[in-house]
Amino acid sequence: MDPFLTLLHSFSLSLSDAELTSMKFLCRDKIGKRKLESVKSGAELFNILIEQQQITRDKVSFLESMLENIKREDLVARLKQFVEEGEVTSPDDQPDPREKRLLKAAIGVICDNVARNWKTLMRELDFPEVKLERVMAANPFNLREQFFQSLQEWQKSKGKDAKATDLIKALRRCNMNLVADKVEQKLLLLDTETR
Repeated sequence: MDPFLTLLHSFSLSLSDAELTSMKFLCRDKIGKRKLESVKSGAELFNILIEQQQITRDKVSFLESMLENIKREDLVARLKQFVEEGEVTSPDDQPDPREKRLLKAAIGVICDNVARNWKTLMRELDFPEVKLERVMAANPFNLREQFFQSLQEWQKSKGKDAKATDLIKALRRCNMNLVADKVEQKLLLLDTETR
């Protein structure tokens, strides 16, 4: 399935009737009145715009401006993420709130305690070399930020399958047992605080 069409479909499902009406109004100079009157969903509107080459996977500025005009910053953010990464994570593909909190704590401890060997850990997590290079290029003078962004990207790519325990296991496989122990202690502390 085409990821861009999947994204547009999810946008369509989240549009209210009032938002669809506003988007149709914003398209008046692009689409004829009769055609616009027959549009009953966001998917139909997007389909017409795709046919007319107003929006494509590589040309989203018109779509972005429409979403900004109807004040849907959440959809604008997902669209920008799609453009930057070529992929989109849906809200239901995210770790549950408890796991997110544990991951955040684990990533903080790891960033504070792993220095030179951070790339070894990322490779152990099967983080793609190409993404590793992209993160390093984006933060050329800040080693900690490179590591932090790499871990964030790893978490995003794993979606709901990202687990703090995976980080601990990877640390142990890299013989970073002291850091793994610190992460476990931090997670244990967090778990006892939330009970």
